[in-house]
Amino acid sequence: MDIKEIARRAKVSTATVSRAINHVPTVDPQLVRRVWKVIEQLGYYPNTQARALVSGRTRILGLIVSEITNPFFPEIVQSFEDIAVQHNYEILLSSTIHDPHRTELAVRRMVERRVDGVAVLTFGMEERLIEHLRFRKVPLVFVDVGPHVPGVGNIRVNYLNGIRQAVQHLAALRHVRIAFVTGPLHLKSSLARKAAFEQAMKEIGLDVPPEFIASGDHTVEGGVQALGRLNALSNPPSAVMCSNDLTAIGVLRQAYDSGIETPRHLSVIGFDDIKLAQFAIPPLTTVQMSQAELSKLAFKALINEVEGLGCPPADGDYILTTNLVLRSSTAMAPSRS
Repeated sequence: MDIKEIARRAKVSTATVSRAINHVPTVDPQLVRRVWKVIEQLGYYPNTQARALVSGRTRILGLIVSEITNPFFPEIVQSFEDIAVQHNYEILLSSTIHDPHRTELAVRRMVERRVDGVAVLTFGMEERLIEHLRFRKVPLVFVDVGPHVPGVGNIRVNYLNGIRQAVQHLAALRHVRIAFVTGPLHLKSSLARKAAFEQAMKEIGLDVPPEFIASGDHTVEGGVQALGRLNALSNPPSAVMCSNDLTAIGVLRQAYDSGIETPRHLSVIGFDDIKLAQFAIPPLTTVQMSQAELSKLAFKALINEVEGLGCPPADGDYILTTNLVLRSSTAMAPSRS
């Protein structure tokens, strides 16, 4: 079975079959429908490697995420793949588990497969890997860390908008002892969330004692340990904001195990708005960083670099805004009595 047989049955030229298979927009739509009808009848599968040799394009996009076990990332993968399929692209997926060596292997795999572009949605990327990918002249999209150079798109997350809303919400509930559990501080995204919290607190005139900044690692276990340390203080916080939702779920669990009623005695706010957040007990108030919108921006930025379509921002940055989502894990601050 080959394109000659398809051309004979569809009563068109082999060139028309080739252009239809490769989605060349200048082909008569009626002929395209005729070709694809024959293809479906015969169960023909085009040789993608041969098509890539002819066109110079594989129509495969690389997608690198941090860890597939974190509920935040599967939603990104699903959304990104849905958009890619709609545009006749496949995706090649790799997760780094925050391991630099594994990240290098993922990059090498992408390059060897001749992907048309790579979206690196890891919220932390080694500078030397950025340079390595740029050297290969592969179109790229990063979150927060990409340089302003040709061929590289960058998604900047406006962490401050949602975190400011969260801090002001807690202040309106008369909380003044507000703690923050960070993510891994070697990640720029974790540093940015911590800085946004400190700025939002400063804006409303609230101090952040050093002991109220608890180190975390974006895991449930990290949240459990962080609240344990905060509760051991002589004057513990009445509210805790977390760098991600998994950490906040760990805080909720530790509060439950310690006999601390949430939100009556402790208000908790997360960050990300993973689907699990709405099923926590109590349902978690959190800052939403939309995975669907992030995937949409990443695909748009990558296609702009790969196909030269659309009109990218003048400074190369695509902005993702965050917003507070109110649920049931926050309440009025308990009285000192």
